[in-house]
Amino acid sequence: MFCTRLYLYAFYSNQTNHSLMILSDTRILEEIEKGTIVISPYDRKYLGTNSYDVHLGKYLATYKDRVLDARAHNEIEHFEIPAEGYVLQPGTLYLGVTEEYTETHAHVPFLEGKSSTGRLGIDIHATAGKGDVGFCNTWTLEISCAQPVRIYAGMPIGQLIYFVVEGEVKTFYNKKGNAKYNGRTVRPVESMMWKNEF
Repeated sequence: MFCTRLYLYAFYSNQTNHSLMILSDTRILEEIEKGTIVISPYDRKYLGTNSYDVHLGKYLATYKDRVLDARAHNEIEHFEIPAEGYVLQPGTLYLGVTEEYTETHAHVPFLEGKSSTGRLGIDIHATAGKGDVGFCNTWTLEISCAQPVRIYAGMPIGQLIYFVVEGEVKTFYNKKGNAKYNGRTVRPVESMMWKNEF
């Protein structure tokens, strides 16, 4: 899925004569030093060639109702992943959360699954891999699996990459009055689709 999205980004860049640029490890470190990228907790050993590894937080959640309604506020139930791990089951959507709180003030953050996660049949997001400039929070994960698999709090779950922004940003996500996911949290957040007018 990521390769497909990257191809589309590259195609758009070629069509508009803009270059697609992802920050290298050196540039990520420079932005962290400047404070335009914040990762907490941070450990240098999790910095890859052009990404930063993030980890699964201790909370999961599932929806209370089996049939969801896009116009309704679908409530969720939170629970902690036990020390012995928790077995995910196919056919159920689990909401997870990253251990890491992040802030991105000058780039577009993009969260993707690690290849080792994918090889266990785990997908960490349905559609919402892209963050916005100014996003300051933990990341809620939309987790599904191809077959039963045991997961653990603290396991590597994904990687953040950072795209360069072309042009001036007029409204940062953390300054938007109608942003639905600005409230800082250490637990997964349910869909706020019901707040849209349609």
